[in-house]
Amino acid sequence: MPNSGAREQQAKPYRSAAQIRSDRLRLWRGFGRVVMTLLVPGSAQLLSREKKIGRWAMRIWAGIVVSVLAWILLLFLNRTAAVAIVTFKPVTILITLVLALGGIGWAGLLLHAWKLSNPIALQPKHRLGLGAFTLALALGLSGTGLASASVVNAQSDFIGSVFAGGGDTQVKQGRYNVLLLGGDAGAGREGLRPDSIHVASVDAKTGETVLFSLPRNLEDFSFPAYSPMSKHYPDKFTCPDHACMLNAVYTAASEKPGLYPGVRDPGAIATAEAVEWITGLDINYYVLIDLDGFKALIDAVGGINLDIMKPVPVGGGSTAVHRYIEPGTNVHLNGQDALWFARSRHDSNDYERMARQKCVMNAMLNQLDPLTVTTKFTEIAGAGKQVLSSNVPAGEMNRLMDLAIKARETKVRSVSFVPPMIYPGAPDFHVIRTTVAERIAASEGVPPAPVEEPEAAAPAPASGQAPAPAQPRGQAPARPPVPAPASTNPADTDDLGVVCRAA
Repeated sequence: MPNSGAREQQAKPYRSAAQIRSDRLRLWRGFGRVVMTLLVPGSAQLLSREKKIGRWAMRIWAGIVVSVLAWILLLFLNRTAAVAIVTFKPVTILITLVLALGGIGWAGLLLHAWKLSNPIALQPKHRLGLGAFTLALALGLSGTGLASASVVNAQSDFIGSVFAGGGDTQVKQGRYNVLLLGGDAGAGREGLRPDSIHVASVDAKTGETVLFSLPRNLEDFSFPAYSPMSKHYPDKFTCPDHACMLNAVYTAASEKPGLYPGVRDPGAIATAEAVEWITGLDINYYVLIDLDGFKALIDAVGGINLDIMKPVPVGGGSTAVHRYIEPGTNVHLNGQDALWFARSRHDSNDYERMARQKCVMNAMLNQLDPLTVTTKFTEIAGAGKQVLSSNVPAGEMNRLMDLAIKARETKVRSVSFVPPMIYPGAPDFHVIRTTVAERIAASEGVPPAPVEEPEAAAPAPASGQAPAPAQPRGQAPARPPVPAPASTNPADTDDLGVVCRAA
């Protein structure tokens, strides 16, 4: 055995110090070519015999760098235009292709740089180390490119399906008015019915927001003269059986083909027109959230936290109550519990539900920070395509996001048109319009503007005179005298935080 070991030692070729230095030099040159390609694609090829490949790679790389720098400069000069460019469908398709093919091409250049290093001439251990290093970088670059392309593709699909455009981009008396609809398209229902109806009126400069909540069972309203629905309901949207409520407008418009030619969601547009007549506001956009899929959106952002003052039942109605969401401070709710918190009817009424819905909206406004949206964009996009639609143009996203960030720094004011201020079966639209004007003026610190009377509204009763009784509806009492606009209802306050602490 000792003789065998001696023979093996003698069989190894002798390598001089100069050969060892030469091997190390080839190794470091190999690493250098790979690192050069990592930093500037094509640079290793340009310095070797493959100059044509190097020139093309560097031209493409330089074009990408210049385009990115130009976009960053535009972002500082005109952020709205910069966002509009990258949300334009053909541009997002191009970016997706550049990321996917660029990552693969970059990885290919790394492998080519490794080949230029003549790995066969390297010592086995050096060959293995350089190969492993190059392969890891190539897999990382190609994987990053494909993953980035997937995110951009998800963004493009999300924006294309949700922010389809069609809304009114013009500021209305210094404000953007956005109709927020919570769709209720559960099993056994005919069509979609907005289960929650709110209008967010946002100051176009400061983000100061007033949130108006309308009861879904509001009756006896009309449509503006420009609305196609006014031809079908020239006097009022009313029915003897009281089925013609505000949340029924969506289905009524959707069931009339050709009423809104070329409009993506006739029901949402018709509802917005009814809300314009009721409130006297010009609606810029609508945002419709399917409440049955709402939990997916909440889960996508990791849930929300709320202060809950009393137990909220999970279940009820056609199903048994099987548990309660317990009260507490800063209670974390997943999507399922957030949905029940917003929608639970058991041991409560529509007006309490309206207050809870506003609390969920307030929590999302305050807790959906840019970091959360960025890190979970793919999940949000996947959930959003299922539950969210709007007529907000993609180019307006940046402007509205800026206003949302500003709104987080202000006190969101809240008004709910519920008894005793308004009785849905026999509403006084003069009170609604006056209250809207007064609350917006108060948020701006200016005197309220004159209120235009609704075209079909009944005249306001004389002082001290009770209005005509409402049409009987089961056991509903006749409508009492209309109170002053400043309601004492706990859900009606200038501070939405107070509403949520009482919910």
